[in-house]
Amino acid sequence: MNLHEYQAKELLKKYNVPVQDGFACSTVHEAEDAYRQIKALYGSNFAVVKAQIHAGGRGKGTIKENGINGVKVGKSLEDIQDIAKKILGGTLVTKQTGPHGKVVNKILVAQDMYYDGPHERKEFYLSVLLDRSNGQNVIMYSTEGGMNIEDVAHDTPEKIFKEWVHPSGGLLPFQARKIAFNLGLSGDAFKNCVKFVTNLYNAYIGLDCSMVEINPLFKAADDKIVAVDCKMKLDDNALVRHSDLTSLRDTTEEDPTEVEAGKYNLNFVKLDGNVGCMVNGAGLAMATMDMIKLSGGEPANFLDVGGTANAQTVEAGFKIILKDPNVKAILINIFGGIVRCDRVAQGVIDAYKNLGNINIPIIVRLQGTNAEEAKKLIDESGLKVESAILLSEAASLVKKAVA
Repeated sequence: MNLHEYQAKELLKKYNVPVQDGFACSTVHEAEDAYRQIKALYGSNFAVVKAQIHAGGRGKGTIKENGINGVKVGKSLEDIQDIAKKILGGTLVTKQTGPHGKVVNKILVAQDMYYDGPHERKEFYLSVLLDRSNGQNVIMYSTEGGMNIEDVAHDTPEKIFKEWVHPSGGLLPFQARKIAFNLGLSGDAFKNCVKFVTNLYNAYIGLDCSMVEINPLFKAADDKIVAVDCKMKLDDNALVRHSDLTSLRDTTEEDPTEVEAGKYNLNFVKLDGNVGCMVNGAGLAMATMDMIKLSGGEPANFLDVGGTANAQTVEAGFKIILKDPNVKAILINIFGGIVRCDRVAQGVIDAYKNLGNINIPIIVRLQGTNAEEAKKLIDESGLKVESAILLSEAASLVKKAVA
């Protein structure tokens, strides 16, 4: 589950991770109040207005309607009003959103971190995530933080450091000190960085995150180490341990079909292909998607109906697949173990009748429990549904459908 920047920062505060202070706002009036509070708290006329969407590159991204960037600095109440009006409700396009962009429903009005002080200001990069190749968490960090970290990773990979953390031992003190040393810090900045990294890792573990990215990790002019931006993703499978965090989910930022599929406990991921597929079991689903590609098609989705599928869930999955205008054919591949094939067949028939006017080929391959009864149901339904017994038969029918 992805979180907005302002949500992630509030969670980090609970783990004593210093963050850039700010207020989330949904209206221009709220932005005005936020600016007044920041000015009173920090005595600065400057404040930063940040669009809140589930995508990176907001600082370089632009609002379609007026060309303003997704992150802007204002130095007066009038500036904040103008920026808020232009960003709120606009469609922000970044490298990560694609050309369609995302509508901005909230902004974060935050304190200016570039205040004067006795020391040099500096931006770093730091993230924590799981390295599946060796089964350990890894802290990735660089002295080259800011908006161009992707270019740094591509052009100068030697500037990206990695520190692996064994799951049984946790982050050890010498590792936190090593990170601060490699970032070139000393004195109070060094000590503050050690505390920051330690507390951030504790937050990553405590919140069951799958990824936390701080960019920039900022050394202020008074040697404070602060998370100026934060991208956080929580492990969906661990949300049962964090019932208080489920309310942070923003479904407006997610694909509507994936949200709808979740209501029926369907595991659905939208893809860019032309063959819709409905399968029970993740392994069979992956094999089916491979088969679609080998047959000359491209999978339009990943859809696992699970082991408890019935006619109702199958019908729901069917409707979701058909909402994609790119789908030229649908392949339903079910191995009946716990799932009875005749129930799946009935769901297909019900969906077909309820939706009507389906003009694309539907190929159904059912094997296992009650497979013969299922084939009989489909063959006698009078519908334009082609049934297959062997996977090779289904592959041939898919190839014919997308030719």
